[in-house]
Amino acid sequence: METGDRPMSLLVCIALVIAFAGCMVGPGHGGYGVVVVPPLPVVVVLESEPYYQHGGYYYYYQGDRWSYSQSRGGPWVALPPDRYPKEVRFKDKGGGQGKGEKHGHDKD
Repeated sequence: METGDRPMSLLVCIALVIAFAGCMVGPGHGGYGVVVVPPLPVVVVLESEPYYQHGGYYYYYQGDRWSYSQSRGGPWVALPPDRYPKEVRFKDKGGGQGKGEKHGHDKD
């Protein structure tokens, strides 16, 4: 490698880090392989159940904690807090918008 190639290699490394910054990598199904879990949106609206589907995954909300799974029946894996939404809102049974809960999981 010539000294002129170093800045290009550095730029490629930085671009790869930025490209994968929005993804979470965890063990695949059965502990093998790799799973890339997209972060939740900034605001999540839950209907009558604590389940939310996003990016091909199911998310389960209980007691200010989130878990994710590839199927609604589990197995569930704890979602790291840096992937939590900033706000969780609940729809009431009448179809109107319920009060939101703001959580201290800012991703500034």
